[in-house]
This record gives sequence, C-alpha cells and structure tokens, in this order.
Amino acid sequence: MEKGIQLLDCTLRDGAYIVNGEFGIPAIRGIIRRMQDANVELVECGWLKDFQHKVGTTFYHLPSDLEPYLSGKGSHTTYVAMIDWDRYDLEKLPYYDGKSVDAIRVVFPKDHFREGIALADKIKEKGYQVYLQAANTLGYNEEELIALAWEVNSICPVALSVVDTFGAMYGDDLERIVTVLDGCLSPEIRLGFHSHNNQQLSFALTMQFIEKVIKLERGVIVDSSLCGMGRGAGNATTELVANYLNRKYNGNYDMDIIMDAIDMYMGYFTEHYSWGYSIPYFISGMYCAHVNNIAYLQKNHRTNARAMRHVIGALSDEDRKKYDYDVLEQKYLEYQNKTVDDERALKSLKEEIGDREVLLLLPGRSLAEQEDVIKRYIESSKPYIIGINAVFSQYSYDALFFSNTVRYDYAREIYPTLFFTNQRIVASNIKTEAVGNELVVNFNHLVKRGWEHFDNSGMMCLRLLNKLHICHVAMAGFDGFEDAYSESYADISLPHINPGKKWEDLNAEIRDMFQDFKKTTTDYMTIRFITESKYDV
Repeated sequence: MEKGIQLLDCTLRDGAYIVNGEFGIPAIRGIIRRMQDANVELVECGWLKDFQHKVGTTFYHLPSDLEPYLSGKGSHTTYVAMIDWDRYDLEKLPYYDGKSVDAIRVVFPKDHFREGIALADKIKEKGYQVYLQAANTLGYNEEELIALAWEVNSICPVALSVVDTFGAMYGDDLERIVTVLDGCLSPEIRLGFHSHNNQQLSFALTMQFIEKVIKLERGVIVDSSLCGMGRGAGNATTELVANYLNRKYNGNYDMDIIMDAIDMYMGYFTEHYSWGYSIPYFISGMYCAHVNNIAYLQKNHRTNARAMRHVIGALSDEDRKKYDYDVLEQKYLEYQNKTVDDERALKSLKEEIGDREVLLLLPGRSLAEQEDVIKRYIESSKPYIIGINAVFSQYSYDALFFSNTVRYDYAREIYPTLFFTNQRIVASNIKTEAVGNELVVNFNHLVKRGWEHFDNSGMMCLRLLNKLHICHVAMAGFDGFEDAYSESYADISLPHINPGKKWEDLNAEIRDMFQDFKKTTTDYMTIRFITESKYDV
C-alpha cells in the first residue's frame, strides 16, 4: 500500500459499548487473530479500566489481562488499548514488556486536552507507544486547534486523531480541522480519523480524510470496525475501508480473512444487538448531541422523531454535548406539559356518551380476524365506539382517540374521510388547539408514570373514561404483542411506535399497568374483553 496509510480496527473497543464488553473468549481471540492475519496494521483490543478484568470481556485492568487472548503476536501488527483520560490509575500500569499491548490511546474532551496529553506523556515514559484522541474535534475553533497541536508536539505521540464524536461533521468541517492541524503539528506525527455514522457520512468522510492527508505528505491512520459496530450510529466499516484502500492505494488487506471474521464472529452480534444509522442518531448528529441523550429519550419516553428533535433542540449547546439527565428530563417535561383547559371538552364528551357502554377498538390483529364477533357485539349492545390511535375502514366510529403524533398524522393522510367526519379526542402532547371536530384533553391527566411505556394509548383512554365516570367498557383489539410486528396489528402498515423487540417485556409491563388500573380505579367501572387479550388475567 502507498506508504504512510494505516488501518486501525476498533471493533473490540468501540463495539464494547454495544455489548458491555462481553464479546466472549472465542470472539475476542478470533477477531484479534483475523485482523492480524488480514494485515490490519493496528488492532484495538479494548479498554484499560479501573476494575478487575472479567474473563470474556474487552475491559482489562492490566495489559497482562490481554495475553490469554493473543495466539501469537504478529510482527507487523500493533496491539492497542484505550484509556479515558480520567478513568484509569496510571500507578497500576506496569512498564511495557512487549507481551500484550504495544500502544495506548488516550481519549480526552476539549476542556481537558492538556490534562489528557500530560497523562499520555506519563504512559510514554513507561515504554508504550502513545496515540491521542481529541473527542469532539468539531467543537474546537481555530485558536483551540492550534493550542491543541502545540501541546501535542510537546510529547510527540505516534498520532493525533480527529474524532467526529457526534457524527456531525460535513466535508468542509473536516477540511478546516485537518488544514489547521497539519499546519501546526510536527511532521512526524500522524493524523488519524475516527468517524461516527449519524449522517451516513462515515465512509465518505474517511475517504476524504485519506485523500486530503496523503496530499499533505503526512502519515494517515483511519479507524473502522467490522460491520461498523460501535456506539450509537456506529463507525466506518472495516470491510469497506479495507477494500477501498486495496483498490485505490495498493493495499494488502486480505478480504477473505476479513469476510471470515464477519461470518464467524459477527453474526451473533448483528442478530442480537442494534447499532448503525437511524433517525434518532441522525438527530444526535444534527445537533452535535451526545448519543446518551438519545438513548435516554428512547428508553424512558419512547419519544418519536419529531418530539426528540424538539427536546434535543431545546437544550443549550453545552448541555447537548454532555448527558445531564435531570436537564434532559426537564426539557422533555416542558415539551410534553402542554396544559389545556379541558373542562368543557370533558363535559361535552360525557354528555355525548351518556349512559351507553363504551367500546374501545384498539389496533390489534383481532380487529381483522374476529370482525364478525366484534360486529355481532356492536349490533346487540349499540355501544359508543372509540377507535384508539388507528382507523380501520370496516368499522364505524363515534369518536377517534389519538395520543401519538405519528398515528394521528397517519390516520389523517390514509383515511381522511373517517378522520375528518368523526369526532376526534386528541391528547395535548399532540396539539393544544382544537381544529374542527376535535376535543383536546390534557396528556398528563391521562398517564401514570412509573413504567417505561407509561403512555400506552389503551391505558390512556381507560383513564380518560375513568375521569368521565363511565360505568361499562368493552375492549377489542387489545391483543398484546407477538414476536413479529406484522403479527400484532390489523394494519401491518401502521407506523411502528414501540422501539426494540422485547415484546414479552412490553406485554408484561402493559399487563402490570392494566392490573394497577383495575386495583386503583373506582369500583364503578366494569371492563370486558370482546376479543382475547394477553392482559385479561
């Protein structure tokens, strides 16, 4: 390969975020050996951490913990571990002995780059090669980049890497950063690049970086991981970058061995874990926001893309780059707490329902499969019918209840006649001003927090009916989730609002919410199921 270009595979280090370091002994040994045999110049084997090594993980306490995973070190390969600048006690780090880790990468934030570089200098004194990672390099202005470069020159590490922490860079950003750093860095220091794929630009920026730095006649290191495995949106993929270097720069990476590594060791992880480009992580890149903010909103609030954009957008630039969950929760509540005076709306709805039994039609598959059963019940009981977060043309409704913006928009666009001719009961997290035939009700009066999926639409509507003192409620389509999304809904095109695939956990949670509702609600409401439900216990 053209002199000066090196590839660093960081699967076992960045991928540790996905599996909590628990790759297992075969995968750790196998990935290291395969990358070594494929002629990858640098293999990042994991992290050095301030706790004891657990066998089968890529979190090591001492470099010697790595030795059992090495099946013979290759002379052409540099074995690397990473240290977070303030999370490892260097007093425990032994002097380099050549038996395991050859090099240590030190990652540090902008506000502490001097401390990070000082730590790296101490590591260098112990005999290790030193590489530096300037987290969120995009956050440095020109003056700060110059200061960074001069500080780096003082210890002369092997390389300084530009890090697109939030996957927010565009080509001109990378051009600016590389130009400034190249103008100040000592010529023997390599420039590296670690990308994230939040905006689907990871591979493109990696290619641009290589082309730019090679023209500057400076050594290049680029990071990648098998299948792009890495936190959040993941990284550039080793297979793509290696193939590119083979074709464009006379690289010598053995693609068969790289493919074998994917076949043998990555299948389990791709099947059981998720990473890579997604809309939530695009929002992280859009706002230069730490991915932990995205994960928090997904886990704790099932926030849809529009709401997530507004919540992240409401954070200050400083708060976006860290993950202060108290601040984030406050912004989320500010977004959701759209209080409306719904007294008149509730009174109107109560008068309209009167003494009739209410039938809730939820979007479960039984709405289609047991249509005849449901319609016989409707014919005999003449209930007041409320559709929940979905519309199906085979049924007639008295009202439609919406608690989710995506489902509201979908019904309006796909079933406009049913949407506009029926009364709509809309939770205030969607809108605060009624338009046309709408009644807007307070979101926060319809939820009970304490569960991850506390905003389940069926439970919200039950709480609404409880506020109205409705005595008799029937439910159809409240089936529960099956293993496949297409098996759960009557309309398989209905927008998916439940992230993840832990359907049994979700069923258990909704079942618990339903049982809690029955225990804590007043005794006057009776609930019966017209179709079978996983929650009828």
